Amino acid sequence: MVVQDSMDAGDTQAGVRLEPFLHQAGGRLSVLQYGKHTVCKPLISQEQHFYESLPLAVKQFTPQYKGTVTMYLWRDSRGHLSLVAHPQQQDREPFTVSPESAAAVAMLQTLQQTTGSGAHPLAQRQCAQQAHKESPAKAFLRSEFHFSTQISSLVEDAKRNQVEWRGFNPWGLLCHQAHLSRLCAEYPEDKRHHFLLLENVVSPFTHPCILDLKMGTRQHGDDASEEKKARHMRKCEQSTSARLGVRICGMQVYQTDKKHFLCKDKYFGRKLSAEGFRQALCQFLHNGARQRTELLQPILHRLQALLAVLRSQSSYRFYSSSLLLIYDGQEPPEMTPGGQHPLEAPLTAPAVPLRRLPKVDVRMIDFAHTTYKGSWKEQTSYDGPDPGYIFGLENLIGILQDIQEGE
Repeated sequence: MVVQDSMDAGDTQAGVRLEPFLHQAGGRLSVLQYGKHTVCKPLISQEQHFYESLPLAVKQFTPQYKGTVTMYLWRDSRGHLSLVAHPQQQDREPFTVSPESAAAVAMLQTLQQTTGSGAHPLAQRQCAQQAHKESPAKAFLRSEFHFSTQISSLVEDAKRNQVEWRGFNPWGLLCHQAHLSRLCAEYPEDKRHHFLLLENVVSPFTHPCILDLKMGTRQHGDDASEEKKARHMRKCEQSTSARLGVRICGMQVYQTDKKHFLCKDKYFGRKLSAEGFRQALCQFLHNGARQRTELLQPILHRLQALLAVLRSQSSYRFYSSSLLLIYDGQEPPEMTPGGQHPLEAPLTAPAVPLRRLPKVDVRMIDFAHTTYKGSWKEQTSYDGPDPGYIFGLENLIGILQDIQEGE
């Protein structure tokens, strides 16, 4: 959401402040709402080149690439940090700020006060200098622990049960807060940062239910250090990535009985056994009142179409990429065979209500470590389709088919 904020006149003419994307279910990079149908994320050259050259057959399963945008850090009078964009005039899409967005921004500002993004520049420099003294592995593990602790405080109650959220997923707020903290510590505030513009694939959904799946048996890229390679291999071995080729990286499910989202994070996904993974898929399809079994066939149809496309793609390796399963938590109204709502149908119409086809989507995302013949900075050439990704996709389809047969 491109939101006109309360900057002074000079700043307002320079750009517009962007808010965190309210339905980010997984990942580490910050995703921002750029417009009603557009989001943006930090630009990584390898991912940009992938979007600019991906095969036509794969495009139907990825967000649409819409270019890049420049941003800079901006601090308001209370010390709260934001990212301000410089969109073309025709690309600006101002909206009324929703209550959910306002609540998310208020929570983000509270996080900044408690985690130090609004700290004095000297304290930030000292923090950055301390980070430089640490090895990359220790710095990562420290930030990962801190990130996990923040998430736990937001999404778990006193009994460590994950709580429900009325209008947004708190995961994206912490990703955005962590990103602002890094930018503030490492760069001057007038530094320009580049972001990718991508289609907002959840915009057609009233209450988007999202399952973020990390696909494949291998998660590290070809350029990973030995430390990073070992770390990612260990995560795969200790999770369903090794056994199934897929693990849950995030989830939000709209509960119609409570009008809330039930949210799960990547730490939940890492702990699951194969049976736990299956149960989590069942939970993803449950709206708090009933199992949405009518979603299984359209999701399976889309997954099988993706599988056929990936089997035909030679040399691609989608290391560390994710797959989003999306459906609308707002159930379609019942329809009569004539296409009218039962209350509007003539008395002579057959009294047999039918449901509209449920709205679902399947999208591949996150291509910072994707490689293929002719790709930018290609280090290793591969032949044939991606075996790890296909293994995970086949297992995902098989589990969903088992759920369908047992409905």
